[in-house]
Amino acid sequence: MSDDKEYLETTSSDKEDKGKKDTYEKICFMCRRPESKAGKMIDLPNNIHICTDCMQRSFDTMNNSTINYDELMKNIPNMPNISMIDLSSLQNQIPNRQKVKKRQEQPKEKVAPKVFDIQSIPAPHKIKASLDEYVIGQEHAKKVMSVAVYNHYKRVFAESNDDIEIEKSNMLMIGPTGSGKTYMVKTLARLLDVPLAITDATSLTEAGYIGDDIESVVSKLLAAADNDVEKAEHGIIFIDEIDKIAKKKNTNQRDVSGEAVQQGMLKLLEGSEIEVPVGANSKNAMVPLTTVDTKNILFICGGAFPDLEEIIKERLNKTASIGFQADLKDKYDHDDSLLEKVTVDDLRKFGMIPEFLGRLPVIFALKGLTRDMLVEILREPKNAILKQYQKLLAMDEVKLEFEQGALEAIADKAMEKHTGARALRAILEEYMLDIMYEIPKDDSIGEVIITKEYIQHTGGPKILLRGQEMPQLEMH
Repeated sequence: MSDDKEYLETTSSDKEDKGKKDTYEKICFMCRRPESKAGKMIDLPNNIHICTDCMQRSFDTMNNSTINYDELMKNIPNMPNISMIDLSSLQNQIPNRQKVKKRQEQPKEKVAPKVFDIQSIPAPHKIKASLDEYVIGQEHAKKVMSVAVYNHYKRVFAESNDDIEIEKSNMLMIGPTGSGKTYMVKTLARLLDVPLAITDATSLTEAGYIGDDIESVVSKLLAAADNDVEKAEHGIIFIDEIDKIAKKKNTNQRDVSGEAVQQGMLKLLEGSEIEVPVGANSKNAMVPLTTVDTKNILFICGGAFPDLEEIIKERLNKTASIGFQADLKDKYDHDDSLLEKVTVDDLRKFGMIPEFLGRLPVIFALKGLTRDMLVEILREPKNAILKQYQKLLAMDEVKLEFEQGALEAIADKAMEKHTGARALRAILEEYMLDIMYEIPKDDSIGEVIITKEYIQHTGGPKILLRGQEMPQLEMH
């Protein structure tokens, strides 16, 4: 009976020791890298672990060396027996604080994979209604986008049993900076639950030059789809700053990031099978390649196209300034909807090649943001900036309110910066800094009201104490 008890105690202590060892990563005896960095370890006697890199280097050194190890051992007098050295004691000298603990994997709930088919695509009015919750204004742009996306996915799932083949509806979005081009595409991809890759055309260069190859765009989409080729082939690629690859005017040097990139993207936009590296941006890396068919990938290109308004204005003035009833030259100088009058010829004059534009049949413009739109953007969308700050202060049990005058003053300051909705975050960060710093100091504060005077630097915000209805303090 006592022997059994002793055996149980021994086995339980062994399990405890094993459990302790299992919580730490194995460390290479030679290079001292943990298992998560060095990869799988080779286990040797006496609790010694060596990574495959170090083991390979050891073999390579011995194979390439001209030393005769047998002769060496004979000629060294009093060579100690290697077994006398307790190598395990060296390994065990590493304190626990220097060992790397294994990451605990969180148990994942099993979710049935979502089937992406024609039934799961919402109708255009539903897509637009969902976009309305997040994007203020831009009614025409949202409508065009909803129809184009709906038609694209109908094309993907269309049966090819007749001679009618539906063409791709790739899009070109034109709009001033901060008007919501990228935000609309991100929202759209989230609503449809399809993989999305966002890339900048500024980094793209012709194959063979420093910069990203055109294929790297598809490589990003493959990574977004967790290397699932079939999922990636139903995804969306958004290429921002597309106006930066316009043809360079009056240049004698090789245009590796302009017209050459447009030429290289023609087959990509139309649909072709291309080889892309898995898990890397460069084909030069020693990584496996896989083939992705871009036939069913929706390409959305966006750009601010500076000076395009001047080209449109010049064309409109030319057609309107002939005869006795001619319009004045400055008629279009303050026209907010000028970009909406864009034609393919205007874009060609800007520097986009006709073959490239021919593969982007859906061309639409976004309006520049007005003062009223900026006020709405501050408070209306589902994840409006004000709602984010209100949530942050609610964690400190403080209510945050903004007066209408304060919102209008913030919008006025944003209009002066000419960077669209991006300016709103920067302005709010500046004004909320002191409030976010001071509020956690005082537990008696229950509500903060941001006033117009605070935004215009003529006063401070109203501070209400807990249980009080009238303002008791003012911050300066």
